[in-house]
Amino acid sequence: MKWIPINFIFAILLSGCSTTYPNTKPVGKMFPSVSGETLEKKSVQMPTYFQGSQTLLLVGYKQDTQFDIDRWLIGLDMSGVKVKAYELPAIQGMFPRMFSTVIDNGMRKGIPKELWGGVITIYADGETVQEFTGNENANNARVLLLDEMGKIIYFYDRGFSVAALNEVKALTK
Repeated sequence: MKWIPINFIFAILLSGCSTTYPNTKPVGKMFPSVSGETLEKKSVQMPTYFQGSQTLLLVGYKQDTQFDIDRWLIGLDMSGVKVKAYELPAIQGMFPRMFSTVIDNGMRKGIPKELWGGVITIYADGETVQEFTGNENANNARVLLLDEMGKIIYFYDRGFSVAALNEVKALTK
């Protein structure tokens, strides 16, 4: 019998525990009530946590989404957009929850400590977020601009573009 690498088995288990939801356009809706934890291990209840100022959420559903999120973060910085931005890895399924400590520790190794407060992992409610925005083309970040009350005033899910960045910039105060 051939030996099967544990990573292969782990990948099969993770891929078999996810549901595909059609993409939506949630502009005008309130961001769903979900909980998460920053990489600093601070519990966060959303969207309450963001109330009081405009907030940009960069939501990712798989590791490969980080490339798109990084492009957004660089674009926001280089174009001078002044808005609070958070990365929200929103992962669905029982197996990711079981390995959340390993996943979070892996993220901590690749993110400078001073930025850990800007990354809020969502495990228990990850499926809620994925269903809310849709998760087709999961390599693309879900970009949501919330108003001061947590209502979505901008949404984009087609991969980074300068035009989309300019739309976000025009809506920020």
